[in-house]
Parts: sequence; structure tokens; C-alpha cells
Amino acid sequence: MSIQTEGLLKRYGQLTAVNEVNLDIPQGEIFGLIGPDGAGKSSLIRMLTTLIKPDGGKAKVAGLDVETDFILIRKSIGYMPDVFALYEDLSIAENLHFFAKVFGVSVEKNYELIREIYDTLKPFENRRAGKLSGGMKQKLALSCALIHQPEVLFLDEPTTGVDVVSRKEFWDILGRISQRGVTIFVSTPYMDEAARCHRVGLMQQGNIMAINTPQGLKDTFEGWLYTFRSPDMYSRLEELRAYPDMEKAVLFGDSVHLFMKKPLDPKNFEQYLNQKGISPQHQWEEISPSVEDCFIAMQKGTKETPAFAK
Repeated sequence: MSIQTEGLLKRYGQLTAVNEVNLDIPQGEIFGLIGPDGAGKSSLIRMLTTLIKPDGGKAKVAGLDVETDFILIRKSIGYMPDVFALYEDLSIAENLHFFAKVFGVSVEKNYELIREIYDTLKPFENRRAGKLSGGMKQKLALSCALIHQPEVLFLDEPTTGVDVVSRKEFWDILGRISQRGVTIFVSTPYMDEAARCHRVGLMQQGNIMAINTPQGLKDTFEGWLYTFRSPDMYSRLEELRAYPDMEKAVLFGDSVHLFMKKPLDPKNFEQYLNQKGISPQHQWEEISPSVEDCFIAMQKGTKETPAFAK
């Protein structure tokens, strides 16, 4: 296993940020850690990258203990934090050579792994990093994280604030990197990115609620799911939530997703909507669950949608 944890725990005062997390992630897997802001994703990554010490439990990365072998681990991993951490006053080329020197490697000898990424930046290699677009910054940061050919790559929300096209290109690159045997541990608030992981872990309030493939999560969804739209739906959530056998009614972009214990009876539901005075200009239909729907369904007693990025 590239990454193993057993009862990994992190507290900040009275707050438990990571609550006894167990993981087994094999070599070459893209593992996605999915959850809203404040779920504990960054704290978990910082423990695995030896930036902070656990308050309990055990963890190994690339076969090395995060507490006793932290120096060796830092030589074996690549890490992109959730903020741009390169030197903005240095050029693209200067940043790359600086990080190669830090790891004691040669850019020329190690260039093959990053060739696909860096070749798109090469025409601008004399441009200062602070003047790059969001997508180019992330490609440069990824090149610097890979220049020493790490066994495991940790990415903490790497595409936040990056345009959709650049996000897709970035994930295409990650897929090809994993095919070379590099394990990728990535946290993200974007649900569309979850589908591109081999497996995902759903995290909320420091707990891992489920680990499965994206399709496996959808296959385990219990109940029935519908999408509902009407001109007055934002002000009628409580009426929708009060409908019999309704587990949740949550805002989902330009619609409301209805989580039901039983299939909706069209006649009874339409009669209910009419009695409550909900706009007759409404539409509803049964839909297949997404990963985000699975996450919401697991939150027992929670009516609000987690703050995922869209």
C-alpha cells in the first residue's frame, strides 16, 4: 500500500478535525477526498505529508512512518498545497530549477516525467510566476512537485479558482501520471472531479463516511431521487420537506433535489402541491444520483446542502 492509516486523529483544542481515519490506498491509484470546507481534508493531508503531527493513530506513506521517517517521506512525495506556494518573483524556469536543487536532482535527467506539462509552459519560461494565469500556475506547481519523481503526489484542492477548460486539462494530466505508477491523493470540493478518481472518500466533520468507487457510491444509494423546479421553489422548501415520506429537500443549483423513502405518487404529489399553493408552473422527474447526492443522503438529519463548489 502507498498510503495506510489506522485510527489517525487530529485535534485543535476541543475541535476534532480528523476523527480516527482508516485508509488503505494502493500504488497508482487516484484517491479523491471529497467534502465541503471544514470537513478536515487539509488537516488529513498535512499529517500525511508530515507538516503536522497526529494526536493519535498511525500512518505510513510509501512504507514509511509519518512520525519517525518524516525526512525520508519528504524526499518520496510531491505536494501541492491549497494556495500557490511558489516564488512569484522568480520566472517559470527559475522556480523549476530551484525546486530541483532543493531535492538534489537534475532538471535535465528528470525532465521526462514532466515533459508533457512543462512543454506547454516553455514558451513563457522567462515570465515571472506571479504574472501567470491560474491554469498556468497550477501546471508550474505540478511540475515543481514532480521534478524529483515522487512515489506519492498529494494535491490539496489543486483546481480551486481555475477555469473549467484548465481543470479538465489538469485532470487529464493526472490520469496519465497515475498510469506511470504514481499514487495521487487529491482533495477537491468539485463533485465533477470525483468521477475521475479511481476511488473517493466522503469526508464530513472529520469523519470518513464512505469509501468506494464513484459508481459504487451511486449503486449503494437507497431510496428514490427526484429533481423539482418551479418559480417559487426557493420560498417553498419547507412545504416540500413536509411532504409524507420526504427525507430531504435540498437546493441543488437551479433545482431542488427530493430524497424520498418511497416512489412519488404523481396524483398525490400534484394534489399536495396544489393544496399548498405552489406554482402550477412546476416540473419534476426521477433522476439518477450523483456523488454529491450520495454524500447528502448520508448526512442523517441534515436538511441543508454542504458548501460544495459548483
